[in-house]
Amino acid sequence: MNLKILQTLEYTKVIQIVIRHASTSLGKELAEALGPAAELNECKKRLQATDEAFKVDRLKGGAPFGGIRDVRQPLHRARIGGMLNPVELNDIGGTLLGGRRLRRFLLDIHEESPVPLLAELAELLQDNKALEDKIRNCIDENAHVLDQASPELGKVRSELRAGEGKVREKLEQMVRTPSIAKMLQDSLVTIRNDRYVIPVKQEYRGHFGGLIHDQSASGATLFIEPESVVQMNNRLRELKLKEEAEVEKVLRLLSALVAEFSDQLNGNLELLAELDFIFAKASTAREMKATLPMMNDRGFLKIKKGRHPLLSRDVVVPLDVELGNKYSTIIITGPNTGGKTVTLKTIGLLSLMAMSGLFVPAEDGSQLCVFDAIYADIGDEQSIEQNLSTFSSHMTNIISILRNMTPKSLVLFDELGAGTDPAEGSALAISILEHIHQMGCRMVATTHYSELKAYAYDRKGVINASMEFDIQTLSPTYRLLVGVPGRSNAFAIAERLGLSRRIIDHARQQVGEEDQRVESMIATLEENRLSAEAERNTAEELRREVEATKLKLEEERRKFDEQREKLLLKAEQDAANAVAKARKEAEEVIADLRRMALEERGSIKEHKLIEARRRMDLAAPQLTDKLKKTASSPKKAEVIEPGDEVLVTSLNQKGHLVEWSGSSEAMVQLGIMKMKVARKDLQLVASKPEAKVPAQRVAPGVKRTRDDNVRMELDLRGQNLEESLMEVDRFLDESFLSNLGQVYIIHGKGTGVLRTGISDYLRRHKHVKSYRLGNYGEGGAGVTVVELQ
Repeated sequence: MNLKILQTLEYTKVIQIVIRHASTSLGKELAEALGPAAELNECKKRLQATDEAFKVDRLKGGAPFGGIRDVRQPLHRARIGGMLNPVELNDIGGTLLGGRRLRRFLLDIHEESPVPLLAELAELLQDNKALEDKIRNCIDENAHVLDQASPELGKVRSELRAGEGKVREKLEQMVRTPSIAKMLQDSLVTIRNDRYVIPVKQEYRGHFGGLIHDQSASGATLFIEPESVVQMNNRLRELKLKEEAEVEKVLRLLSALVAEFSDQLNGNLELLAELDFIFAKASTAREMKATLPMMNDRGFLKIKKGRHPLLSRDVVVPLDVELGNKYSTIIITGPNTGGKTVTLKTIGLLSLMAMSGLFVPAEDGSQLCVFDAIYADIGDEQSIEQNLSTFSSHMTNIISILRNMTPKSLVLFDELGAGTDPAEGSALAISILEHIHQMGCRMVATTHYSELKAYAYDRKGVINASMEFDIQTLSPTYRLLVGVPGRSNAFAIAERLGLSRRIIDHARQQVGEEDQRVESMIATLEENRLSAEAERNTAEELRREVEATKLKLEEERRKFDEQREKLLLKAEQDAANAVAKARKEAEEVIADLRRMALEERGSIKEHKLIEARRRMDLAAPQLTDKLKKTASSPKKAEVIEPGDEVLVTSLNQKGHLVEWSGSSEAMVQLGIMKMKVARKDLQLVASKPEAKVPAQRVAPGVKRTRDDNVRMELDLRGQNLEESLMEVDRFLDESFLSNLGQVYIIHGKGTGVLRTGISDYLRRHKHVKSYRLGNYGEGGAGVTVVELQ
């Protein structure tokens, strides 16, 4: 791509933003060399890499690039046999650590949320932990060679520290001596030329033997190495030379190891630079609030709410434009400062960004095309040096474009044909447009010539567009209106600014009838457009409301379904638990019956059977009142008729309605007795059948009818125990339903078998609160007094 075009469309400024987001100098170097690709698959691959990095940035806040340095120069020197210094080796170790950390980070992300391209690059990073550890064991984070780098180095430094300690101790002893202290400028020990010295006043220089290494600026102080420590300092100097030699050995050894892996390390640097560059593009997309565009090579582009990336989001007006489907050329007209040039640059710049693998500041669903080249003639290019006028400069540029363009190119013209006679300029512009259009190029051109409006109106594949202008405020809105040519608005602006109406009317008469008709047609089109746009906005608002309501209903339905599933699951679990409990109770009852049958040899007592039946009843799952009402689907009392089966809710007993007793009470048959209940206590269970209701079945041996009166005493004298227990059970149920608090059971004294059996039965009966033998006047031991619940 021509560098001049990239500068014209301000592509280089976008690249500077990418460079700013790179974390390493390696990534910045790749970003600086970024250019658009002319092949569709390459563009898609670049965009996919940016999209994956954008995903990582959104999930984890970016990738770790700390510690990574550009160590290509040290690697080259090591490869040719040079010795690296501790700082360079430390940078190599940090780069190895940073690359290993980045590799692990990306592979872990890939397992959670697939990023195949980034994972592929991470897999190619070579993990050289041995070299990294060797460097770390010899050089610390401050680029200082450690004592443990070699045994000899550790030994030399140990001797060196001991010797330095002895020298300092000797000199500090001298400094503390009163006779010597008065000769010193300061009572301290210092170092000059790597040797320990003391500061001596000038007048006492003869009192000290030894060597003078330095003096103060004023000459009043001499830094003297006393003769007593000269030999000790000489020994320290020898040890320091040995230390330097040992350090050099360590550095050469490490440099040789680095040289051995230099090719591997250079390969890692290239991969790290690529990864840093990819994440820099993702950070740029986040800053611009850009989205991933769809790419094609069909010459089709559709920008939705596109923004120029270098303009503030608060002031820029989004651009909607489509090119390459129904029409391949757009001719934009409108007043100056209306945004025509910005529109051209936005179209060209977004195309370049997408071809470079960058997200574009537009809405999701935007489509851009891979062009083999983008050509632009934008701005005033008058050249004084080349003695070219504005028109000549533009024509030189246009000629170059016409010579190099292909059917797969995008051409952008700003003020085509300007700078010369309007009649000739418009004719030349139409001829150039027609030539480019016939070649099949995608083209966007701006102009002031009204002749070009007519050309676009009549020519297939060419469409008019304009930059909207608000007559009320006399200012542009910077909105691109495709399909509507622009108006000059000169008369309207002049009138609003206060120009005499007579002058304006005279000016209108100077305009040809054809031009007035065109202006009138444009005004009508604009009115229709505004009306259609208002209706579309209303429809769009209604559509959004419907979609919002639909989403809300779907969400509520989803929650309802989830709640229903939970309730059904809970109901199934509760039912399963209830059935399991009932089954367990039933099995226990069956086991007890079998055991009693064995114990009593097939003759099971009646009261034991009654007790077993009661236990079976209690084992049945109990429904709540709400579930009972739902299961039975009760009807209101007003629709209950005589003969219907009803539920007396206050007693939780079923019976049959005999007759209504007034408006608030009813006579109900409950088992063998009748009783009056309130109308509100009745619930319909089942309507009476068409056939006659069969008579209630009476247990064998019991001679009672439903019309018998309920008594407060039961006479069992002369009956056996089994018959008596059945009578007692029936008698207690009737007494309980009649709300009797206390009843009497007459069993006589006899042998006591009847009294004992009845007492055992009463002890387990659910309606019995307490019982006792009768008192004096109540029958004594021949009567049992029972108090009910």
